[in-house]
Amino acid sequence: MAVWTRADKNGLLDLLLRDRWIRVLAELTRETLTLTADAEIIGPGGGVDLSSSPGVWNGLVAHDNGTNSEIGSPGSSYGSPGSSFSSSGALRIGETNISLESSGSELVRKVRVVKQESGGLGISIKGGRENRMPILISKIFPGLAADQSRALRVGDAILSVNGNDLREATHDQAVQALKKAGKEVTLEVKYIKEVTPLFKKPSLVADLPWDGVRPQSPNLSGSEDSGSPKHSVNAKDKKVIPLKMGFISRNLTMPDLENRLIELHSPDGRNTVVLRCKDSPSAHSWFTAIHTNIAALLPQVLAQLNSMLGSSNTSCNREVKHIGWLAEQVKLDGGRHQYRPVVMALTEKDILLYDSMPWSREAWSAPCQTHPLLATRLVHSGSARSSPALGSDLVFATRTGTRQGIEAHLFRVETHWDLSSWTRMLVQGCHSAAELIKEVSIACTLNGQDIRLMVHYENGFTITKEGAGPGSTTILYRYPFEKLKMSGDDGIRSLFLDFGGPEGEMVLDLHSGPKPVVFVLHSFLSAKVTRMGLLA
Repeated sequence: MAVWTRADKNGLLDLLLRDRWIRVLAELTRETLTLTADAEIIGPGGGVDLSSSPGVWNGLVAHDNGTNSEIGSPGSSYGSPGSSFSSSGALRIGETNISLESSGSELVRKVRVVKQESGGLGISIKGGRENRMPILISKIFPGLAADQSRALRVGDAILSVNGNDLREATHDQAVQALKKAGKEVTLEVKYIKEVTPLFKKPSLVADLPWDGVRPQSPNLSGSEDSGSPKHSVNAKDKKVIPLKMGFISRNLTMPDLENRLIELHSPDGRNTVVLRCKDSPSAHSWFTAIHTNIAALLPQVLAQLNSMLGSSNTSCNREVKHIGWLAEQVKLDGGRHQYRPVVMALTEKDILLYDSMPWSREAWSAPCQTHPLLATRLVHSGSARSSPALGSDLVFATRTGTRQGIEAHLFRVETHWDLSSWTRMLVQGCHSAAELIKEVSIACTLNGQDIRLMVHYENGFTITKEGAGPGSTTILYRYPFEKLKMSGDDGIRSLFLDFGGPEGEMVLDLHSGPKPVVFVLHSFLSAKVTRMGLLA
């Protein structure tokens, strides 16, 4: 059994969202990938580095004219239907100016904040007398003094600073008062609930769809109680993505000329998250870490599936040996080819293909395609090109004998570990199916008489015809595998067998395509040779 070394990793990445790139903090754990929007850049000392940000004084971010520039992800904006910032900077809801009387039931609170050695107060403000607005806290920076007080929140109006009344202060006066307040600051504040939704960015990341789960956006209206606020000022816009049976890939659904992209596809096959790393080595590192954690969850997936199927009385109740996402090559109009994600499952006897992860019995019993392992052959495993090259796709190819002929499939994998795993499981699965099934029987015609050809994994070939009595049979020929000198087919309906006997080459009319029988013969022979130790 494989021993998995799971990876924990975190860092800043770009998320493709609504045709724009948004900076997110990515945190990888054993079972999840968490994406948090508007992540602050962490400085060497572990605090939020605000020293290089324009318009920042001592941790206080001030915006002239009462308006906030957009902070955080591209494409995010403030406001809601029926609300706007006027050209003069005044904030209105409908036609009503925001004033300290807007939330009359809210209590006035005194909050003591102690500034840190670096980082300052850690708030951003909006408003002022010239904008017909009180001085409002529009943002609280994580980890800084205001955040650590756990007593302030976005939407608080600052009434005074260290006893200095700001009720009629202009924006610049408020900035100066806060800037000169010293290390210990006593703020008199009052929460104005009506403005809070306008200061919060839409929950873009939280609303990412994933695996049929309806997104749950954080409440943008703030706390509903009218007393001292709970510490919910920094509700994160984040998405927690379960890794179980996700499909991580590169260069699959969108071009990646810089080799910086990672694609994560949901188990239901409907959604894709695209992440951009700072460079190619970083992308490789993130891909490897996520791939490792997804692969480490495979034993859980197999146990869950086999538990579900074990409680079912359906004929499809076969132990699942291996399952995972691949990219199957499909032919498009005009002769072009492209890859599409597909789930492949290996049971004791079959190869099953699905468009999405079959978590339910109903889904499991309805695969898109089914191929018997006994009639399937692995014909290629390695580089997609004739000679291995840097960046070339890793693929394996299968051929299945059907009554209509040979059905070929080409599957792309993401890593050498994937390629090795699938190659081994397919070959071993074919041999195990041969030992499990042991015998196939085909009605056919030989020299104008109806016969039955039976091929047994241990005993070889037996050709019989019906006897004179009811239910009786007469054995015409019986040969072990080692007597077979030649076999072949015409690709239409005839099977040729030559055992070196006096009857010469036998031509059996199978009344349909001979390929299933030919492939079964190959599987029996391959399994026997491997069992004898003649093939590594």
